[in-house]
Amino acid sequence: MEYRQHNPLPIPVSGAYESLNSTIETVLDWQYELKKQNLLALYEKGKALAWNANDLDWSIDVNLERMMNDRIGNGAASLMNTLMSPPVALSDKELIRMQLHMNSFMLSQFLHGEQGALLATAKIVQSVPWEEAKFYAANQVADEARHVEVYHRYLTEKLGISYGVNDQLRQLLDHILCDARWDITFLGMQIMVEGLALAAFGVTRMQMADEPLIQDLIGRVMADESRHVAFGVLSLSDLYTNQMTSAELKEREEFVIEATHLLRNRLLMEAVFERLDWDVPVWVEWAKNTPFMIGFRQMMFSKIVPNLRRLGLLTPRVREEYARLDLLKFENFKDSVEEPEVTPPHELVELMMQFMAANQPTNGAAITA
Repeated sequence: MEYRQHNPLPIPVSGAYESLNSTIETVLDWQYELKKQNLLALYEKGKALAWNANDLDWSIDVNLERMMNDRIGNGAASLMNTLMSPPVALSDKELIRMQLHMNSFMLSQFLHGEQGALLATAKIVQSVPWEEAKFYAANQVADEARHVEVYHRYLTEKLGISYGVNDQLRQLLDHILCDARWDITFLGMQIMVEGLALAAFGVTRMQMADEPLIQDLIGRVMADESRHVAFGVLSLSDLYTNQMTSAELKEREEFVIEATHLLRNRLLMEAVFERLDWDVPVWVEWAKNTPFMIGFRQMMFSKIVPNLRRLGLLTPRVREEYARLDLLKFENFKDSVEEPEVTPPHELVELMMQFMAANQPTNGAAITA
């Protein structure tokens, strides 16, 4: 594995490394019962579908600025200004910069989230009680290392723009990695962080449909992540409905609500507006309140909500907060056991269809969004 880092990631002011004082209870399973056939089946599937980062065609020329220029040349600017209703109408050049930086921000957070998943899953190997779960988690550790590898290579070799870890994501990762309870590691990483990532990956693929390398990269990662989320759902089944006291359940409810707010707020993209040298308070207010951005953040929870429902964590307290955030619309979507793959929310599909319809070039060849 060797590649040229044309664009090293920004180093935070705290330095290149961060140490967390985490506590892990290591559990040895001397029974080796291997009775959880659903987890074993997932483990076999993960082994069979493993891939190598070198399988991707890294010779592909990636030029997102040219891609965006092509879209703007085919009339996308007017539609983007209309759909997003920015505080001020953006010129073609500003729209290109905005899209480049938003895509780079999202891809950078994918990378940082994958490193968090790498460490969290290694922690699960030590702390989860059952051997079947240890097997799958060990397989997932290799998946996460591969995901860190491909996102880092894409950002530093191909893209030319990258961002450090978002403050809200870092807070959530710190919580997940430092909490001694094994189920919180599952709940925080497999259900919340990776559940949101699945939806975000799908959105990014739709936004960058004319970039073949990222299509291949994210397609492979999504196939892995769909199994990871299903692993979390299967491992936590019955735990919250049958095995916890009311006080313990209340702690999990509060964790879900806190994680939800951190995940939503990481999508406000303050760092993008700072990098663009735009009026940050004005643009953050826009991101909080414009219907397009509200809908974008809500769509990210299309897999989290049905998974919480299956686990019994859409309790009255969580439902109250999710109703306030207008997230219960996803309650009856299929969960990750019923449907591991992610289906983009119909609102997003309709939006992208509008975008693609407006991007038909004059020569009749389709430009996809």
